[in-house]
Amino acid sequence: MKQFYNLKSLLRLSSLFVLLFSVITVVNSCKKDEDEEFKDHVVQFVAKTSTGGELISTVTQIGTAQNTTYSTDLKPLKESWSSGEVWVNSSQAQINFAANAMLPQANSEMTITLYIDGEIARTAKVTGQGDNKVAKVAFSFLEP
Repeated sequence: MKQFYNLKSLLRLSSLFVLLFSVITVVNSCKKDEDEEFKDHVVQFVAKTSTGGELISTVTQIGTAQNTTYSTDLKPLKESWSSGEVWVNSSQAQINFAANAMLPQANSEMTITLYIDGEIARTAKVTGQGDNKVAKVAFSFLEP
């Protein structure tokens, strides 16, 4: 009888350890998935013109928040503009950047660049003469 009681007790104890180990494993695996889903990134917007070009405005959009810098904020009109570094969580998903400029000559150009974590993520260039030349880029953290 005593041997039967010890066997039953050992079986219960083993079942308890297996159940406890299973619960701990499931909880830890769920924690890792949540931690790796979204990350913080350093984003910077840069717009430049050449050969006497002048920026009129820049528009940045992170997620659903839009920020526009018009020529009144760029006076005197500038050949280049930079946003500085902005921390963005990848949960924001979409980043958009556009700029327009006055380009005086046929060989004038405007280049806009989107940097993410110090590396060029997107760039666009527009060349030619005109009062309202526009360049725009878009980036999504959801795309592979």
